[in-house]
Amino acid sequence: MTAHTKSVRVASVQLRAAPSCSGGAFYDRLSYYVASAADYRADFVVFPELFTCLLLAAETDIPADQFTRRLAEHTDSFRDRLHGLATAKDINIVAGSHLETDDDGTVRNVCHVFLRDGSVHSREKLHPTPSERNAWRVAGGRSADVIETDCGPIGVMICYDSEFPEQARHLIDQGALILFVPYCTDTAHGHWRVRHCCQARAIENQCYVATSGLTGHMETIVEMGGSFARSAIITPCDIPFDRDGIAAEATENADMMIVADLDLGKLHKARSTGAVRNLADRRPDLYGVTWKGS
Repeated sequence: MTAHTKSVRVASVQLRAAPSCSGGAFYDRLSYYVASAADYRADFVVFPELFTCLLLAAETDIPADQFTRRLAEHTDSFRDRLHGLATAKDINIVAGSHLETDDDGTVRNVCHVFLRDGSVHSREKLHPTPSERNAWRVAGGRSADVIETDCGPIGVMICYDSEFPEQARHLIDQGALILFVPYCTDTAHGHWRVRHCCQARAIENQCYVATSGLTGHMETIVEMGGSFARSAIITPCDIPFDRDGIAAEATENADMMIVADLDLGKLHKARSTGAVRNLADRRPDLYGVTWKGS
């Protein structure tokens, strides 16, 4: 597979949380879904935001000020295991997100992307929600660059990030055709907010967006009592694509995986000859995105 690949197969895992998910059971389920996606010959498999919280799901109540420290203890083993799965199964893994602590004690919400060539890339959530800042003292990320893969450049936006059009446009301007959005929302309102924004990003940028949501209950973890999800793989709304702009969609709050083939050639055609041509019809003489990041 090369950067000029026309079709990319994407799998999205909607993971259901439960107290029995912790420890070895968590990695067993992860391995199962990665292997399933690989059996379907998927190029990418994406997991939900904060899914590594399941590693602590079976423990007794953990104070918020200790939670990130306890979770950070799993970082090395998590990275090692996912790196091994990506190379062993020959698949690119967009590994949801994991709370990590910088050397100076700053907490970040980080998505690691494990490529099948053995390389590992990290992208931080740029826009922590008020609950993340209040409960876990999560700070915003510092970079919004694409990740170069064997299927071309991709972008990562973690949950709330999808609600900021500027970030998506910045990634698209760098060449991304697929945006991955791991998310975790505790209400249906939050889910639909992310979904509607992702559909808007797909239309206005004429790109694909793959979402992966966490569902279920983790009563022992502060700010993680319950989660609502209906993950989807989203397309633009134009004649070459699905009428409703949805290539695949999970059952509400079910533990399952969805798969879709994404034709990159259709994106290029839509951008040049589509019924609407959002990217070509922009008015940079009147407005634009100014990025001051590294």
